[in-house]
Amino acid sequence: MPVETLDRLRLELDEEASRVCREIDELFGQLLVSRDDGRDILFAAMRHAAIGGGKRLRPLLTVAGARLFGIDRDRALRAGAAIEAIHVYSLIHDDLPCMDDDDVRRGKPTVHKAFGEAAAILAGDSLHALAFEILADPATHEDPFVRSELTIELARASGPNGMAGGQMMDLAAEGQSLDLPAITRLQQLKTGALIEYAVEAPCVMAHLPAEARTPYRGYARNIGLAFQIADDLIDHAGDPERAGKRTGKDAEAGKATFVSVLGPQRAEQQARFLVEQAIEHLADHGSEADLLRALARFAIERNH
Repeated sequence: MPVETLDRLRLELDEEASRVCREIDELFGQLLVSRDDGRDILFAAMRHAAIGGGKRLRPLLTVAGARLFGIDRDRALRAGAAIEAIHVYSLIHDDLPCMDDDDVRRGKPTVHKAFGEAAAILAGDSLHALAFEILADPATHEDPFVRSELTIELARASGPNGMAGGQMMDLAAEGQSLDLPAITRLQQLKTGALIEYAVEAPCVMAHLPAEARTPYRGYARNIGLAFQIADDLIDHAGDPERAGKRTGKDAEAGKATFVSVLGPQRAEQQARFLVEQAIEHLADHGSEADLLRALARFAIERNH
């Protein structure tokens, strides 16, 4: 691909990513208004976790996917905010002393450090509930059947058959020697399930039948694994200041990762192969898929 085209795609991706970050922050700001009662600390904790920082990868994927089918941007942002609410709740809980016991997230104190463990647990619980409240609202889609499918698919992606199940597998695997298929399966649940949902949500909103969603699931599966490899590489040798969180945690915990199994060089090669595969899944689309292609191409060229 010509350098000029790559530069254009990178610029477009950077501009759209910044716009989505602003819009998601604004939406959370509207949804998380503090009350003048004993819930003030809860809303403050939710805002601390949900507003500011983060790549907003999942909402960005949903907005990019919505371009394929001409879905209204505000609706795509609402679906993206629901996914981000689930993602943020998982980060709050992952950072707790009973899990990863982290002090910094997205360049600022973790919620339990800033507000205490009780408030952190309740903030995570509340963001989890907020996600489904957003999807059930007619403002997200006028068709109740679409809202129902969006809701049940997010529940599957975030529960024991998705993100939470993958996190449990990750905890259970500490100190164990896992092979590549086992790590891939773990990460497809822990990280990949929500990323897959982020791309499938626009398909649901566009009334695309299940059998027609195969290429988009394939794209999301490949990009999810590529992003996880990038995260493993950052944890392996990244700068904590740029990453906005502590690095080297996986090695300290004795966790098997793509980097520990493949080595840094082979892991990076595998990520690039996954990116090319992801782009191939979009072969039937024209320029409307350029943002998704850019997301894939620059998936591993990051430091946070």
